[in-house]
Amino acid sequence: MSRPSPSRRTVLRGLGLGTAAALTLTATACGTGAPDASGAGGRVQVRIAYQAIPNADLVVKHQRLLEKAVPDADVRWVRFDSGADVNTAVISGAVDVALAGSSPVTKGLSEPLDIPYKVAWIHDVIGDNEALVAKKGIRSVKQLKGRKVATPFGSTAHYSLLAALESAGLGAGDVRLVDLQPQDVLSAWQRGDVDAAYVWTPTLDELAKDGRTLTTSRDVAEAGRPTADLGVVTDAFAAKHPDIVTAWLRAQDRAVRLARKDPDKAAAAIAAELNVSPAQAKRQLSQLVLLTADEQRGPEHLGTPGRPGKLAAHLHDAARFLKDQKAVDAVPSQDALRSALAVRELADAAK
Repeated sequence: MSRPSPSRRTVLRGLGLGTAAALTLTATACGTGAPDASGAGGRVQVRIAYQAIPNADLVVKHQRLLEKAVPDADVRWVRFDSGADVNTAVISGAVDVALAGSSPVTKGLSEPLDIPYKVAWIHDVIGDNEALVAKKGIRSVKQLKGRKVATPFGSTAHYSLLAALESAGLGAGDVRLVDLQPQDVLSAWQRGDVDAAYVWTPTLDELAKDGRTLTTSRDVAEAGRPTADLGVVTDAFAAKHPDIVTAWLRAQDRAVRLARKDPDKAAAAIAAELNVSPAQAKRQLSQLVLLTADEQRGPEHLGTPGRPGKLAAHLHDAARFLKDQKAVDAVPSQDALRSALAVRELADAAK
């Protein structure tokens, strides 16, 4: 493979991509990576963007559940550091299926991005695995006024941070916000460059060792601002390969059911993917709310054909919040967001 030009790599990293993701997108864009529809011998390629989040998606990856379900396809898993990176990858045409937080997905469905993808799965409802941690001596969110606070911009953590500040009577302008990816948050914390950070596990665990947790995304959700990690599928891929989308949804459901029935086995798979101990993985897994396909077809979540669920309303609230922060140009209508829920695909997976 020829080396990607420095200029292109710089541009991609400027969009928020890490080196590995930038190289992946450069290869694809230059025609030297995975073709969009098929690989060698005409085999379909499924390019999946995942993140280091201790949910059942890592069980699907580690146990090769999708590969076993669609043996005639080539499944490629590419790790990304945030939903902002994932959106960039989808826009570039490098990803077919992806995990991203509800905030970046909302941004993707809003102007000016208007990404042609749909929400087909809820990987988890975010709980104690995302939190705002401050240096010792800072005892409340209100005491962050004038302090330097890091978070990955455009992420669910960013959304929850702004909601937490608002609840404490502060605005974004009352603190010095710093846009850092999780791995950079830890370095800045250790150097003493930031006073607090809103981030997710496993980085969160490292910060909590010598910091104070001020609030969690579970607290923010209970105050009316829930967030989630969502599974999106591009419109083009879903239309061309509905059988693979069905297999992917069934694999996710199988992994969720395993995590509930045998959390030790699920944690072992997650631990291997995250390079942490099984005990750590099990604890992190317990901080999330996982939903089966049956539950996701309920009115509180994705819903069913003709009766989309409340997820659309939550995305609409997130879009209004992002618009207030000037992160999107316009708020999509609730009808548009209901249309972005892949309820038909989820229903097909139940047959």
